[in-house]
Amino acid sequence: QLQLVESGGGLVQPGGSLRLSCAASRFTPDYYAIGWFRQAPGKEREGVSCISSSGGSTNYADSVKGRFTISRDNAKNTVYLQMNSLKPDDTARYYCAAKFGVCSDRIAVYDYWGQGTQVTVSS
Repeated sequence: QLQLVESGGGLVQPGGSLRLSCAASRFTPDYYAIGWFRQAPGKEREGVSCISSSGGSTNYADSVKGRFTISRDNAKNTVYLQMNSLKPDDTARYYCAAKFGVCSDRIAVYDYWGQGTQVTVSS
């Protein structure tokens, strides 16, 4: 069973940057699309970005386009989310998740989830 572990969260000032990592173990994620999701207190979980199994296709939520970049290194079984120009509205717990095949914006179809990493954007 694929196991995912997020890291890289923390407290950052508005306009700052963070890079989140999603490390896969127990199974290589080569055939899995990996998505990043976030959930703020009192809000529903929402999709942030997704990358195809090969890394050749990516998509982003409108709220993060131009600021966030998703990438993957299959040799290291790791997916990254580079977050620049962070805003207070980006404050949330960020999760990575995997699904076999192509990306989807339907949260329910992702089979494997990490425990999340907290990102707080505040001055």
